[in-house]
Amino acid sequence: MRPEISVIVPAFNEERYIKHLFRGLKVQTFRDFEVIVVDGNSTDGTREISKRHGATVVIDRKRNIGEARNRGVRSSSGEILLFTNADTLASSGLLMTYHELFKDKAVVAATGPLVPLEDTTRFIEFGYMFASVVLAKAAFAIGKPSISGSNFAVRRSAFKESGGFDETLFTYEDLDLAHRLRKLGAVRYVDDAVVATSSRRIAKWGIPRYILFNAGNVARYNLFHKPKEHYEPIR
Repeated sequence: MRPEISVIVPAFNEERYIKHLFRGLKVQTFRDFEVIVVDGNSTDGTREISKRHGATVVIDRKRNIGEARNRGVRSSSGEILLFTNADTLASSGLLMTYHELFKDKAVVAATGPLVPLEDTTRFIEFGYMFASVVLAKAAFAIGKPSISGSNFAVRRSAFKESGGFDETLFTYEDLDLAHRLRKLGAVRYVDDAVVATSSRRIAKWGIPRYILFNAGNVARYNLFHKPKEHYEPIR
């Protein structure tokens, strides 16, 4: 039988973090799901760890995250597609929350809050709350839903009708998809759909650089539909 939810995870050299992904999935209260790990030709133990935890591993050598996610969809069979990242820990009720939400046929996609995975500073904790809750809800309020690839669920039929992720984009491919999905139905922000995701990029870049990068990229996307083409890997 087909699972109801397909969890789709792009990964590249994530052996240090992917244990958190499987730790979160192991304790889900909703159990009718499959895991598809789309591996960008890792040279570490990412694939072996994923297989040990029962995931289906698909090799993808292009290392474009939008293309990887689309490939994951093609290898999946669930009616609900849940996108997350290899450095992300799902709260135990995440899949159940999305399962219940998508009983409403008007809903085509949904997202929720992010919190830091690691013990970190209160400043970074505030940054997560401000970006993934305050700013995200503000975007929803003005009709421009903002979603995160770390925590994003979509109905398969809507994903297909939207055309999926734009594989020409190297950043903000998730935001771009959300703007197309809103034309097909309701995109919701769900407070209970919480994940913890690594703050390693903020720790390496620092808050000012992180804010400037994203603020500039939002402007580039909205004004010219040309978000930045380089996103430095942090391992």
